[in-house]
Amino acid sequence: MKQITKVVVTGGPCAGKTTAMSWIQNHFTRMGYKVLFVPETATELIGGGVAPWTCGTNLDYQKCQVRLQLIKEELFEQAASTMPEEKILIICDRGVMDNKAYMTEEEFAEIMKAEGKNLVELRDQYDAVFHLVTAAKGAEEFYTMENNAARYESIEEARALDDRLIAAWTGHPHLRVIDNSGDFDVKLKNLLNEMIHYLGIDDPIEIERKYLIEYPDLQWLENHPLCRRIDVIQTYLKAPEGEQRRIRQRGENGYYVCTETIKRNITGLKRIEVERRISEEEYLEKMTQADPELMPIHKTRYCLTYDKQYFEIDVYPFWKDKAIMEIELSSEEQQVRFPPEIKVIREVTDDPSFKNIALAKTAMRG
Repeated sequence: MKQITKVVVTGGPCAGKTTAMSWIQNHFTRMGYKVLFVPETATELIGGGVAPWTCGTNLDYQKCQVRLQLIKEELFEQAASTMPEEKILIICDRGVMDNKAYMTEEEFAEIMKAEGKNLVELRDQYDAVFHLVTAAKGAEEFYTMENNAARYESIEEARALDDRLIAAWTGHPHLRVIDNSGDFDVKLKNLLNEMIHYLGIDDPIEIERKYLIEYPDLQWLENHPLCRRIDVIQTYLKAPEGEQRRIRQRGENGYYVCTETIKRNITGLKRIEVERRISEEEYLEKMTQADPELMPIHKTRYCLTYDKQYFEIDVYPFWKDKAIMEIELSSEEQQVRFPPEIKVIREVTDDPSFKNIALAKTAMRG
């Protein structure tokens, strides 16, 4: 079966994207992928004389950029579907949500209206998002504007833009932030490792830690600039012994993306997980296979980026004093740094009573 995966490589100014593209090309070609690159639209337009300062207004420019971005991605996906290779990796040098960092909320709403799209459709059309942190955060001596004619930000402006870009993508189910904690080669190796981890090479193994926390301050979460509230409806399907199957609606403001997930446990931390996007029609058809002994789980998920980590905090309607916080890791040795506003009660990664399937049984009992 042909496997076409579309991911975004984004980041703040002078984050290393150009070199990263070369590393990605070499590494994943050797691993058997056909690698396609959707070039950065802003650089193309600005280099050709179309810019926010040459158009009538910033909104006029953004409408052009978003339209061209969507057309390019559609054409790349169309072309990929005709290619003989079974594994195709489409790398978008920035995605459409990057534009949100350069607009007001009102301008972005106007863009969505013009395109006939909603935020969930625009953000979650990509399979994964990898954000390279600007050199202006932690590698200031390497920050330069000389290698990109479209770059004009000072170090302070680059830091602020980096935060706005992360905020624009926060809420995506597979967002990873790669920082400047090592030298540049280490940064790019960390990017490749995160991509390998997401793609499931050789096995799609997920490493996850789960924590029971005190009921969070929802006002703090909803006002946090790097947090996004997501609605999740999760239904478990009948499955053979040792396997878990579920379908999920995930979105906000009434707009959802549907997925099917199959999981098989290896150890407490490691498990094989295969996830694929499904249509609304497939979702409704699979609802007929729902396990009658398990209640669908409704939860509010807060996606929080903190200290270059991506947390998911799940608040359930049947709990008023506690919640669950999860984080995906690239290795079992990776250290977790908790926000001080979150009060961790204990880790429950290996506690079966806090798995969603167990909570579905609890919900069934009322």
